Amino acid sequence: MHESIEQYMQTVGQQARQASAVLASASTQTKNHALSAIYTALENSETAILAANQVDMTKGRNNNLDSALLDRLELTPPRFKGMLQGLKDVIGLLDPIGEITDMAYRPSGIQIGKMRVPLGVVGMIYESRPNVTLEAASLALKSGNAIILRGGSEALESNKAIAEAIQHGLKTAGLPETAVQVINTPDRAAVGQLITMSEYVDVIVPRGGKGLIERITNEARIPVIKHLDGNCHVFVEAQADLQKALPIALNAKTHRYGVCNAMETLLVDEAIADEFLPRIAELYAEKQVELRGCAETQRILGDSVQTATEDDWYTEYLGPVLAIKVVSGLDEAITHINKYGSHHTDAIITENFSLARQFLARVDSSSVMINASTRFADGFEYGLGAEIGISTDKIHTRGPVGLEGLTSQKWVVFGDGQIRQ
Repeated sequence: MHESIEQYMQTVGQQARQASAVLASASTQTKNHALSAIYTALENSETAILAANQVDMTKGRNNNLDSALLDRLELTPPRFKGMLQGLKDVIGLLDPIGEITDMAYRPSGIQIGKMRVPLGVVGMIYESRPNVTLEAASLALKSGNAIILRGGSEALESNKAIAEAIQHGLKTAGLPETAVQVINTPDRAAVGQLITMSEYVDVIVPRGGKGLIERITNEARIPVIKHLDGNCHVFVEAQADLQKALPIALNAKTHRYGVCNAMETLLVDEAIADEFLPRIAELYAEKQVELRGCAETQRILGDSVQTATEDDWYTEYLGPVLAIKVVSGLDEAITHINKYGSHHTDAIITENFSLARQFLARVDSSSVMINASTRFADGFEYGLGAEIGISTDKIHTRGPVGLEGLTSQKWVVFGDGQIRQ
């Protein structure tokens, strides 16, 4: 790259801003045509994309990436098919842009309402997971936004291969190829430029580890939709149906380890701990999950459990490690979750509807569940088609961020010659 990082990023920003003006007025038919063309281009490029991913995987192993990052990085044929299905689902979603709601007449005779509009240009910063490149791009395009994607250096070849197919689809549909741009340098200075280009970028979406999120939050001069870590909990309440609780607690932890909606702490009511813990511990042992527990957990399970420290309650392991705490009831469970959790996803297993409703109301997380695995906290599972991230913020959007999370609203006024008296 002969130009400086600053010059390169300024060019990227200018191109994104110009493309966003075109996308903002693009019809649903045009956007869906582009997404369909991207689908075809990806299908035709599957071999090349998976080969590029293997280059990244080899580099990752040589650089001693931990198993959680390698798991996020890898694109297998089934995962690639899942990416395509997510894209197909986005094509089928209703286009929110231009929707006018809350229409009302005022005493003056004017009619007012709110129209949904794109945010403009989205800057996305993320680690590993090349599938995010397609998910973010498809959601941005469907919602009329241009997007600048800065993936991790460990996924550079995968992201470039996916971006090439995306841009081919855009060109086929007559939309600017610069509507989706993948930063083609691993230089960290590019991130510093991206998060301060307020003249070109309207919102930043960081998705990764605590270090990345903290840096972006502290240094950005642009509004940030944070995707924080997923220290998720499952609370098995005294009136739980254990035939439900056992598979839920197993799935929440072991379905996939390196994901933000995996359970990291299991809370068990003391009234059923002696019955439940030995049964679930046997299932975890089959999966070779390391257990770290409180004193009561250790009393019940013996030497198979390590002593949990204060840090364990805060930790997102992203691996086969689980913290377990026996609690005195609903109040202690909620207090623990709100203190140590990351406000991502938390679940209660119970047959007591009243207690379940209390849990819903009092747990301060972006997704709260009753009798279901935390692994369902996902844009695809929520019917969003895909997600650009899972926001643990309260403003401007919360939970899985789909199409609507990438839009805003503006007031619209219909008159017939009225003037203000």
